[in-house]
Amino acid sequence: MSTPPASAVSESTGVPKPRSGKEVRAEAQRRRTFAVISHPDAGKSTLTEALALHAKVISEAGAVHGKAGRKSTVSDWMEMEKARGISVSSTALQFNYTSSESSPGQDGSETVNVINLVDTPGHSDFSEDTYRVLTAVDAAVMLIDAAKGLEPQTLKLFQVCRHRGIPVITVINKWDRPGRAPLELLDEIDERIGLTPTPLFWPVGIAGDFRGLLRRGEDGIATEYVKFTRTAGGAKIAPEEHLTADEASDREGEVWTEAAEESELLSASGQDHDQEMFLAGQTSPVIFASAMLNFGVRQILDTLVSLAPPPRARLDIEGNPRNVDDPFSAVVFKVQAGMDTAHRDRLAFMRVVSGVFERGMVVTHAQTGKPFATKYALTVFGRERTTVENAYPGDVVGLVNATALAPGHTLYVDKKVEFPPIPSFAPEHFAILRAESASKYKQFRKAVDQLDSEGVVQILRNDIRGDASPVMAAVGPMQFEVVAARMKAEYNVEPKIEPLGYALARRTDADSVDELNRQRGVEVFMRSDGVLLALVSDKWRLQYIQKELPELTLEPLVAATD
Repeated sequence: MSTPPASAVSESTGVPKPRSGKEVRAEAQRRRTFAVISHPDAGKSTLTEALALHAKVISEAGAVHGKAGRKSTVSDWMEMEKARGISVSSTALQFNYTSSESSPGQDGSETVNVINLVDTPGHSDFSEDTYRVLTAVDAAVMLIDAAKGLEPQTLKLFQVCRHRGIPVITVINKWDRPGRAPLELLDEIDERIGLTPTPLFWPVGIAGDFRGLLRRGEDGIATEYVKFTRTAGGAKIAPEEHLTADEASDREGEVWTEAAEESELLSASGQDHDQEMFLAGQTSPVIFASAMLNFGVRQILDTLVSLAPPPRARLDIEGNPRNVDDPFSAVVFKVQAGMDTAHRDRLAFMRVVSGVFERGMVVTHAQTGKPFATKYALTVFGRERTTVENAYPGDVVGLVNATALAPGHTLYVDKKVEFPPIPSFAPEHFAILRAESASKYKQFRKAVDQLDSEGVVQILRNDIRGDASPVMAAVGPMQFEVVAARMKAEYNVEPKIEPLGYALARRTDADSVDELNRQRGVEVFMRSDGVLLALVSDKWRLQYIQKELPELTLEPLVAATD
């Protein structure tokens, strides 16, 4: 995070002075906070590294060709992530970036943008964590595999972004490998999700023969050719050569001519960028890239800076806007423990919504009304931790030992504000959780409470099963593996996990509990937040009960598939 400007610090005391609204608005204006989201194995972690490489945060990318010989990327920290080559946790990275296309200010200086990149889980079993992250960002970069096109998780995430009003920049990745025709991919985006793709750059060379990018100007006319040169293993920034259209035609011949004709065809179809339509979620700028080779990565960063929205006012629980220059407020979107085996701390990641965060300030926890001291504040990327002194709207800060905080909670100073809670998503997998050894019951209970509060799984209880045998509910079964691994590593508890024969959950009420519990294939539980959930064996059983007993409450949860 940036340090306070000299004018903001008292010379006599060294205590930061109150920031002016103008300063806060200016700091918010130069920030871009976004998430990288996609179907598993589309290259999110690789792109994260490539972006960090271009911002000179790291000197060499950690990923190499092929999962078998792959070094774990700098954003993956959990042992399970390293072993399987996937990301199951979210991390946040902040870096400064000066766009190659930015114009100097009145004083001749260049605008330095602050990029907040929130990486997300790369496996669909952890999609609920991705949904939480989307509450903390202002834009999304959606990766699409050039060979596979729109995949199930990609479709889900597009819909979540649309529901939340998050503008999406589409990156068609892995263009260095054989894949589908670019026009075919654009047609699929348009037809399947109703989002009009508007390419800013067009690939020169078919998938698998990626030579460079054609910059599209007015009416799709080529204004420039950016030609890339490979580096060994894609570990370094790919050198770029910038050529005019005539030079590109001489250099590439028919390959350039075909790209130029396709670009003009897009304009004839109305697929040129319109900023208002992009911010309204009707169109999506498109860039073709190879994150592995670092082709097109700078263009992604430049596009984020020039087109993605800065932090804006957010509506509180009563529907009132909280402006960026209002007193400090923030929303917690993720809680994580066990990130460092040497320190059993608990980190709550918050997105600053308004005002200025200063380390050491005492804020109020809206859900309890109690004060919360922020002595230990960090920015975390993988295992790298850096102390945060101050942060502005759009920034992501990790608060250490935040035992009372949970996803969806609000922190504020001055006049009370509370933001809408983050909904829990519909679980599809259920399992009984027990401790193998009765002597470890105390540690078992502590571990269950910890993982429940982090949102790793939803914990369900009822009087019949008791506290010794809570039921875990999850979007994907791999969440159960994370629970088992963390209970063993962090609490020295060997858990016993038994699958439970239910396939879906519905919200119910106290008046419906007794009758539902009498139904075959149904069991009612209470979630930790007090919500009553009826677990049902299958959708046909649910349909039968709804038909025969329509007076019972059986409401679908967010992202329910049936």
